[in-house]
Amino acid sequence: MAEQNTTYSNKNSFINGAIDCIPTLFGYLSIGFACGVVSKSCGMTILETVAMSTFIYAGSSQFAAAGMILSSVSVPGVVLTVFLVNLRHLLMSASIAPYFSKNSLFKNFTVGALLTDETFALASSKANSEDKIDYKWMMGINFTAYINWIFATFIGACFSSLIYDYKKFGLDFALPAMFIGLLIFSVKENSNLRKSCVIIISSAVILLGSIKFLSAHTGIMIAAILGVIIGGVIRK
Repeated sequence: MAEQNTTYSNKNSFINGAIDCIPTLFGYLSIGFACGVVSKSCGMTILETVAMSTFIYAGSSQFAAAGMILSSVSVPGVVLTVFLVNLRHLLMSASIAPYFSKNSLFKNFTVGALLTDETFALASSKANSEDKIDYKWMMGINFTAYINWIFATFIGACFSSLIYDYKKFGLDFALPAMFIGLLIFSVKENSNLRKSCVIIISSAVILLGSIKFLSAHTGIMIAAILGVIIGGVIRK
């Protein structure tokens, strides 16, 4: 009986995670569609586009890779660029790792492999409000986002011939708009509102200053690292 209750609870946690992921799906659909359109327009086949979404699964990296493939950049160059663009995942994974310290290495690998900016934002919000993150819940949001992204890029690749300029439809602003919404929600749920605002403003200033001299991706990494340090100092 106890085992049945545990199974039921795990199933509920997974479903709750999938439900909590729904607000982010519209952003995934629009930007994933755009990614499929761009990838196909850069000479990739539908199968290659879906394979990249399945195995790389990183929107900004896929956009960058598609453009570099169009420009006939070497494979090592594409791989290096994708690696650098995705370095921020080290920070995100490290941030939520303490909540999964009791899980096996394999379970932690599955969490990290499917972690995205959006699912990280949802996980951080849950951690702020409940001070814990359930593994099954995390897999619910991760898996839902993963399947939705693959589907969106597939549809985009299939209908790429009908879209000549995806920016006219505002598809390029879908993810930034979603991030703004997630940020506002996270700040509202945080009891230390004033300190959170200080961290956000400081990180934004650092980012704007960094990108004047460095690439955008490097600036994001610097702002994220210094933002974490500032947050740790002012919350003591």
